[in-house]
Formats: sequence, C-alpha cells, structure tokens
Amino acid sequence: MAGSAAPRVLLSRSALQRNADALLSAGGVVDLRHDAFGHGADEVAPIVRAAGATRVLVDATDAVPALSARGVAAGTGEATADPHELFGIPRDGGAAPAEPVMRLEGRVISTKPLRAGEAVSYGYTHRAERDTLVALVTGGYAQGILRALGNRSRVQIGDRTHPVIGRIAMDVCVVDLEGIDAPVGAPVVFFGGAGPVRDALGRWSAVTGLTALEMAVVIGRHVEREWIA
Repeated sequence: MAGSAAPRVLLSRSALQRNADALLSAGGVVDLRHDAFGHGADEVAPIVRAAGATRVLVDATDAVPALSARGVAAGTGEATADPHELFGIPRDGGAAPAEPVMRLEGRVISTKPLRAGEAVSYGYTHRAERDTLVALVTGGYAQGILRALGNRSRVQIGDRTHPVIGRIAMDVCVVDLEGIDAPVGAPVVFFGGAGPVRDALGRWSAVTGLTALEMAVVIGRHVEREWIA
C-alpha cells in the first residue's frame, strides 16, 4: 500500500535518548546490526554515541567509514548494551524493560455491520456470535503482521483495545469494534506507545514463535519509518 493510509513505524527520538542515557551512562558497546533491529542505524548511531557509547556494531564493513566520518566508532565484536533496554523491546512474552521506541500504527479504512453468523476474511476462520460493527484496518502480513496473529491479537483504537478477527490479509486486517464506532482515518496501534498495547510485541512472540527483536527487524524493514519527537 502507498500513501498516508499505509501503516507506519513511528520511532520516538526522545524515548531512544532517555533509554540510551540510562543504559550508557558508563559507556558500552551497542549492537546496531540488522539496521539497529529495524530502527535505522543511521539515525540511532549518533544518539547512542552522544549518550556515551564507545563503539557500535554493524553488519557491513562498508558502513564503518560513513559512521566514522560522523564521529561514531563502528566495527564488529561483542555488545555490552542490551538492545531490549535500548529500544524498549519486550523480552519474549514479557513487558518491555524500557520505554518503547517503536510504535506500529495503521488506520481505519472503512467500517461495516457484521451480523450474527456472518464471517470475515478469507477462509472464514471467524464468525460473529452477535451483531457487531467491524473495521477494515491497514496493516497485514506484507508489513510483518504475521498471519498467525489473526484471531489471537488485539489493537488499540482510542483508549480501548479490540480483537483482530479472521485471517490477516496481505495489507489489511479486520477488527471487531465491539459496539463502538471509529471514524475513517482513526489511528490503530498494533504495539508500542504508552497505552494498553505497549507490550503487545512481546505477546506476539508467544503466538508466532519469533522473538520480539526478530519481529521488530522485519517490521522496521517493511514499513515506512518516521522519527517523531
């Protein structure tokens, strides 16, 4: 999907700075491989350097001169700083040990009534037990929201969470609004931020079998990234 309707990865610069200041006050070697675990090594490197990192680890040696030119020592070796604590990524099944830097946000495309007994999405893995209203939401397996999460995850719209129902499609999924309405264009948070889905990426681990760091890498590489304050 393209344009403003497509899901976005929102990255909080202030959260990263706070996490880095707390983690690197005495220095340390920071792992920025896998494009800083989906967060973008070019943006992250100067922030961790300013917080006290003595060196960063990168995947490709051709990245070393560019970082060195910006005053960031880069190379290979062993990291001393925990990426979960730097990026606020939950350890598998648990809560984030620090403020999440990454937030995945989609939008409501449309809403429609779903009557009792009617099904949604291909394969009809979900049938409504009662009359309800559902929303078609941007974000699917092409953006790293794995198919296994259909019928087994929740998203945040406003202050409330709602279940994702039916199978995850390539670019969209369906959410049961459970008796409330949501305007077209309303933000839909899959994980991150400060609300009730803050640690959802950790819960996704139990469903998918992947680690939260692995999923952050995939999502960060497949969704347009935007740094915010």
